[in-house]
This record gives sequence, structure tokens and C-alpha cells, in this order.
Amino acid sequence: MPTYARQAVTFERGEGAWLWDTDGNRYLDALAGIAVCNLGHSHPAVHQALSEQSRTLIHTSNLYGVPLQERLADQLCHLSGMDNVFFCNSGTEANEAAIKIARKFGHGKGVECPIVVSMNKSFHGRTLGALSATGNPKVKQGFEPLLAGFIHVDYDDMATLTTLVESNASIVAILVEPVQGEGGVNMPSPHYLNDIRALCDRHDLLMMVDEIQTGIGRTGQFLAYQHNDILPDVCTLAKALGNGVPIGACLSHGKAAAVLTAGNHGSTFGGNPLACSAALAVLHELSSTDLIAEARRKGQQIHDRLAHSLADNRHVVTIRHKGLMIGIELDTPCSTLVAQALEKNLLINVTADNVIRLLPPLIIDDEQIAFLTDTLSSLIHTHFAN
Repeated sequence: MPTYARQAVTFERGEGAWLWDTDGNRYLDALAGIAVCNLGHSHPAVHQALSEQSRTLIHTSNLYGVPLQERLADQLCHLSGMDNVFFCNSGTEANEAAIKIARKFGHGKGVECPIVVSMNKSFHGRTLGALSATGNPKVKQGFEPLLAGFIHVDYDDMATLTTLVESNASIVAILVEPVQGEGGVNMPSPHYLNDIRALCDRHDLLMMVDEIQTGIGRTGQFLAYQHNDILPDVCTLAKALGNGVPIGACLSHGKAAAVLTAGNHGSTFGGNPLACSAALAVLHELSSTDLIAEARRKGQQIHDRLAHSLADNRHVVTIRHKGLMIGIELDTPCSTLVAQALEKNLLINVTADNVIRLLPPLIIDDEQIAFLTDTLSSLIHTHFAN
């Protein structure tokens, strides 16, 4: 089905931050498969884990014990501070699990029609539940009627959020991204997540954090909420957890941890041995290196180089970053830059019409950073000179 507007290139192999197309041309992947390949392409630890596991056991189903799944759950809980995990196959599925937790939690409190508050410009997935939570009208067009039970408010607007919660007893959860990725790499005020945590505590709500794009080291902490020294009730992960192998996770803590019981939810493939072996390799690599801490330095380096080279370009509104999650906002739509960058052997993305989004792998080196920033700066200057 023609559901993707694909670029005119086909890749056949990758190594680290580089991809090679079918004609042998090399490209710097400054998207990491849309925040998926944090360890780069063809990482030897992931390759070895998949190779070894595929020789013994790929799948049994969740009707039986899955030791690798238990190990992965233990490590994720240790790294996140959460209590337990439901494994699935994607970020959308992880958010579906979070929504189900919120609704069952609300019914347990006697709320007949539980409501989840999420943010305008948010993105939580494309299944009907996750799409209903998403705060982007454009991606919802043609799929009505969507699910009831969702209210949207502006991102980083605590005054409106507080008033809404205090006036509506049917609200049972708040779902938020620490940084809005698809919405334009939007950064909230420093205490925004802390304020949401406090609001949820005052009103016995679940704080649910969507870390699908921000998690697994991208922002310079294992999880972005750890910058704020808080613990949510629910946290969703996917993307970089398997470094390209499909796996998602919905983590819960405290009052959310006992909401789902046997028979409430499930996944045929979720947490199978093969996917868990890849995720365990990813966690081991991140835990045994300084890649997460280096993401802060590298993100600052990219930001500073771009800020310097684009300082005199009046069309650049701002350059935002948190670790290796970078957005360059321009004052006009700039989607044509994607194809222009491709011609220069650089893979980038434009979101929210006028924000260049960079999500390079954590293993990007200084020479690759120089190529990325020099090439992109030149493209932006040329774009506005024409």
C-alpha cells in the first residue's frame, strides 16, 4: 500500500553511522532510522546476540517462562527505577498498554468514563488508541470516529493543565513526552515534568511519560525524565531499545504496577527471546561505555557548530537540543531540504513543516559531526539564497 512517501534511494548495508545504497554511495545517517539505531548500523554486539540466539530459540510465546525476558525486565527496572514491564513490539503498542492501564486504574477508582490528558503537537502512534491520544489533527484526518476519553492542552502550559485537572474529576492520567519529537523537537521549561508529577500526586492521577523517541540514552540520560529526578507511574519505550529489532516496553511503578492482571493484556510476539537478546545487548553496551554521557557533549557540539555557522542567517528562528535530539526551526517550510541533503549524502528529516530534525546515532564521531554540520549549514544558506 502506498503509505510511505519514500526518498529515491535504497540502502543495502550499513556500518556505524554510515549507510551504503545499491549503487555503492555512502551516506551519513543523521536520523539513526528515526531514533532507532542509537548504536549505529550492524553493531557487532547486537549482531552476535542475534546470531547466537537464533541458533537456539527464537519464539515460544508468553504461555511459558522466558528467561531472557525476565533478565531484560530486571535490567530495565534497575535502570529506570520502575517496578515491572509489559513487553510488546512497537512504541504504538507500548502506548496502547499505557492507555489501558490508565482506563483500568480509573475504573478502579469508580470513574465511569476515564479521561487521559495529552498535549497538542504530541505524537503517540497510529493505532486508534494511540492516535486518539496524539495531539496532531493532520494525522487523524480520515480516521474518525476516534476514541473518546482524551483531552488535549498545549505543551508546557501548566496553568491550563492545572485548571483542567482541578475542574474535571474524570481525568485519571496525564500522558506527556519529555521532548516532543514529531511535534518539532519542542523543549518544555526545566520544571515542567516536575510540576506534572506534583499535580498528579495531588489529584491521584497517573503520570505517563512517552520515552519512545527520547529514551535509551538519546538525551544524555538513560531516560529523559531522569534529568528531572522524578519517577513517573508509567513509562513507554521502543525505538532504540532493540537497535532495529522490533521491541516495545510499557514500564509501570507504584500504584500503576498492579493494575493489569492475567488476561487483561497480551502480545503474541512481545518479549520473545530473539528481541530480548538484542535489547540486552543494547543495554550492556550502553552500561559498559560512556555513550550516554557523550551524547550530552556531542549534542552540545552539534548545536554550537550550527549556531556559529548559521548565526548570520535571519531565517533560522532557533536551534534546540537535548543531547542528540536536535531541532533547527526555520521561518518557512523547508521539506525540500531533505532531498537536497540526500544529494549531498546526508540523511535528515523535516517535521512540523519547518523544523529540521537531527537524531544521529550515539556513536557518531567528531569527523562525522563536522561533515553533518558543515553540509547542513551550507544547504540552509543555499536554500535561502535561491
